[in-house]
Amino acid sequence: MDGAGAGAAVDADAYGDSGSDTLGNTARAVGGLRAPVLGALGLGCVAPIVGIPPVARPLAVCGLLRERSAGKDTTTGHWELMGLRTDRPFPVFPEGFPPEVMDAFARATGRGWLGNVPASGTEVIARLGEEHLRTGRLIVYTSADSVFQVAAHTDVVPVAELYGACEAARRILDGPWRVGRVIARPFTGPPGAFTRTAGRRDYAVPPHGPTVLDRLTRGGVRVEGVGKIGQIFAGRGIAGDHHTAGDREGMQTVARLLDDLPRGLVFANLVDFDSRFGHRNDPAGWAECLAAFDEDLGRLIPRLGREDLLLVTADHGNDPTTPSTDHSREWVPLLALRPGRDPGGSRWLGEFADCGRTALEWLLPGDPAPGIAGRPVPLPSRGPRRSPAAAPRGRG
Repeated sequence: MDGAGAGAAVDADAYGDSGSDTLGNTARAVGGLRAPVLGALGLGCVAPIVGIPPVARPLAVCGLLRERSAGKDTTTGHWELMGLRTDRPFPVFPEGFPPEVMDAFARATGRGWLGNVPASGTEVIARLGEEHLRTGRLIVYTSADSVFQVAAHTDVVPVAELYGACEAARRILDGPWRVGRVIARPFTGPPGAFTRTAGRRDYAVPPHGPTVLDRLTRGGVRVEGVGKIGQIFAGRGIAGDHHTAGDREGMQTVARLLDDLPRGLVFANLVDFDSRFGHRNDPAGWAECLAAFDEDLGRLIPRLGREDLLLVTADHGNDPTTPSTDHSREWVPLLALRPGRDPGGSRWLGEFADCGRTALEWLLPGDPAPGIAGRPVPLPSRGPRRSPAAAPRGRG
């Protein structure tokens, strides 16, 4: 759940995020969240959330994970979830990118640029979109995260050309300017009604060390990335890369892969929490997004076999109730479900890397995993066994 934080981390003050609590503050802002499936798994046991009370016997091992890496961006969070810590944060550009970068970008693309400021994507497109239509210059903007975002109207700049411009930017942005991600943001529509399309594409730097995805692939375990997972890891350790237009399509893709994949890891990023509602300070929309995900999760869980493992977590916070429209440094929830197995009220307090280490231990038991951080979460092995038949061990 991209951006679904569960309360300010112990070092939130250092990131300007004191008081951030994506789940808790959103619940209070809308008068309570609706998520009975997540509640039954134990989400209300990990943090106070109006509308999701704690349950006496959660169905999953439930807990909180702390980020150890420096940063609060998507790339850093996902890498650490897969066992790779980042000690030095990616650079950010609160004053925009330096002339050396922008001049090189203009030469590489053959187009001028507009903006080069920190901004919300929807706001900067609304403000500069008409000038972009008139001049053909690319809209460039950033945020408190380490990103170089390029927006262009599909009637002015074909999507393939926009992708090429972002690939050029990725080559330029190295050394001291090595941002975590270059992001293509195509949009369409007339002035006053510009709309971003589903053609977003992220160009991330490759991981600087081994991840759980690398270890699984090397061990013969197939990894399927859903949403922007393949882009976040620059394709490394990913056998199947499934782009989606939103969270509902993402969950449908996960369900299809469960039917098609006898053994392996399905790693899905559900970005709507973050991109559509967190960054736009829309708590009501965020709450509706959670309710929709909860319904989809309720349809997915009965399809899991007794030897499958479901992990639900997040990569950072993005509190839609604070003045900031950026990510927040927060704890994230962890729900680890073994269908039909009683977790016995188990709780877990750990770090992001524990998520990936748990998946690795599940799929490749005993792998020494050199260079992989984290500890496996203890999972229940006893009944009751409600599933009709055991599936071969080996799906995460």
